[in-house]
Amino acid sequence: MADKKILIGEISTAHGIKGFVKVRSFVEDDKLLERAIGIKIKLKNKNGDAYIAEVEGITDRNEAEKLRGTKLYIDRTALPETKDGEFYTEDLKGLRVINQNNETVGIVLSVQNFGAGDILDVKSDNGASFYLPLPSDGIVDFEHETITVNVPEVM
Repeated sequence: MADKKILIGEISTAHGIKGFVKVRSFVEDDKLLERAIGIKIKLKNKNGDAYIAEVEGITDRNEAEKLRGTKLYIDRTALPETKDGEFYTEDLKGLRVINQNNETVGIVLSVQNFGAGDILDVKSDNGASFYLPLPSDGIVDFEHETITVNVPEVM
């Protein structure tokens, strides 16, 4: 996992005239945003589902607007260690997805969340890509690099 970068947030837009920005956080511990790689930000206050933040070297709205869409990353090694049974969704990438019969379904390309919970983006051996919900009862086995899920039958 050395040198692995994890997406932790994104600058969504400028805020006000003094160069502040709105930042969407993708992590539970929002203070991690202040440790993003390549950009120094200081969180000011929460504004709805985003944070207002000051960016080092940015002093006006025009400069802040240029940062719209900037992704914020952190080194994987800078994240806190997980407890037993916990994992970062980023760590699921590349795991082999197997069903309850121990048959390979595909490989996890990414984990997405469109608002209704985490889903696995899986690529099958035949090249087809599809989504599966990340179930709370799914068995993640990092030692064997697998995740076991109940795969619904396709009609």
